Amino acid sequence: MNTTATRLLLPALALGSALLLPLTAQAHRGWILPAATTLSSEDAWVTFDGAISNDIFHTDYAPLRLNNLEVAGPNGEAITVHNAHTGKYRSTFDLNLTERGTYRISAVNTGIFASWEENGERKRWRGSAEEFANAVPRRAKKLEVTEFSRRLETYVTAGAPDKSVFVTEGTGLTLAPDTHPNDLFAGETARFRFLIDGKPAAGASVEVIPGGMRYRNHQDLETLTTDEDGYLSIQWPGAGMYWIGASYDDDQASRRGARRHASYSGTFEVLPD
Repeated sequence: MNTTATRLLLPALALGSALLLPLTAQAHRGWILPAATTLSSEDAWVTFDGAISNDIFHTDYAPLRLNNLEVAGPNGEAITVHNAHTGKYRSTFDLNLTERGTYRISAVNTGIFASWEENGERKRWRGSAEEFANAVPRRAKKLEVTEFSRRLETYVTAGAPDKSVFVTEGTGLTLAPDTHPNDLFAGETARFRFLIDGKPAAGASVEVIPGGMRYRNHQDLETLTTDEDGYLSIQWPGAGMYWIGASYDDDQASRRGARRHASYSGTFEVLPD
């Protein structure tokens, strides 16, 4: 099938279970995995897998739904993907890199989560900001509200990498890297910066996990925290694909009295030195 899926939607059940839990408690992690991240040919194609899984990059739980994917090309314009397909455990699609430079592939989801007490029972609701007023009682007892945003991303480059696709403003937790994500080598150290709604995400919790965890007895997980300007450094122990998950919480939601929760998950390829 030729085509045209510009948006990926995470399965509602898996997304709901993951959005509001601490990273360390997540049973399932979402990811978009490119077959390669740097290509030199003039008419390069890349195949991607997208899934939510127990083991990083092993398709064992649910596919990413092909409704909410956005691809930005080097010139900032939206790019059409090809051969989109959703199976039992994964979705796949192809991308033709017709221009030189870096492409951002992302799936973004935002909304509100609320819980309250009603007739002695705990009620929970999740939906859009527009639906909130009609779905949640205005005077609900013990009402707790969280504005959430979740971003899954990866990046591929044809020719020389550039940074025009990286988001430095907007909503949610975003990556504004000093080190280009398609210029990573084993033994070297990358410096990344995370922003929350365009401002430094100080104190964000970040997990780094190498691929292939199905074949290890341990996750080999590294946990880091961003500094007051949103920066952190990662030293790559070896070549391969890595999953990075960042989580940020504070009380600066746009809705009065609500919490703000944002997460970012990215796939990065580290090449041999």
